[in-house]
Amino acid sequence: MKFGEKLKQLRKDNGMTQEDLAEKIYVTRTAISKWETDKGLPAIDSLKLIADLFHVSIDDLISDGDVETKRLLDEKRAKTMYGIAIGFLALATVFTLLAYFLKEPYLNIGGVVSVVLYVVFGMFSKPRYRRLSAKKMLLPYVVSRAVILLFVIGLIVFTIVTL
Repeated sequence: MKFGEKLKQLRKDNGMTQEDLAEKIYVTRTAISKWETDKGLPAIDSLKLIADLFHVSIDDLISDGDVETKRLLDEKRAKTMYGIAIGFLALATVFTLLAYFLKEPYLNIGGVVSVVLYVVFGMFSKPRYRRLSAKKMLLPYVVSRAVILLFVIGLIVFTIVTL
């Protein structure tokens, strides 16, 4: 894959227009268009900024290696993390229900540990390139995790109080 194709793919995968990219790396939109059509190559300073912006190495940008393979591996790892996170959330629910029905408050320790692990694995349930490009959406993401955490902790407290 040529540099222009890689740049265009990276830009589109991150939901950017040519103008957006140009603003971020301090060049003109025309320069971006020229690079994407392989009518020229950026200077080393621009290459460094592009590599930093898209979290790839300069070698990945200018070599024949495929950025897509790296991205697919990252997405696979993120899906695995998501599955593990959901497993821990289910486990927290099971611990809480067992503590309630068996009247054994020490089972709530397993629920709390499971919730903490859910939050940890949940943070890695997005591919790296999406986590980094979605910094604008960080607050809703953290709030949603906190709401789930508070809900499960509320269930645990309710279980302890009713015993």
